[in-house]
Amino acid sequence: MSAEFDALEAQVAATTSVEVSAVTLIQGIAAKLADSPTAAEVTALSDQLKISADSLAAAVTANTETSPL
Repeated sequence: MSAEFDALEAQVAATTSVEVSAVTLIQGIAAKLADSPTAAEVTALSDQLKISADSLAAAVTANTETSPL
């Protein structure tokens, strides 16, 4: 296979992994919120979501190739 195809294949795998992680995170937060959390638990979930969102943004940025226009 060509180097370009190998790179594309690796990028698809990385993107899919990030997407699956994001879906799992969102489903987990939704499930926790459905359990009528306390204020402290809501704060903890908010903190967790912020950390995860930052990590997701960093992963997307790191794996987004910029191409000249």
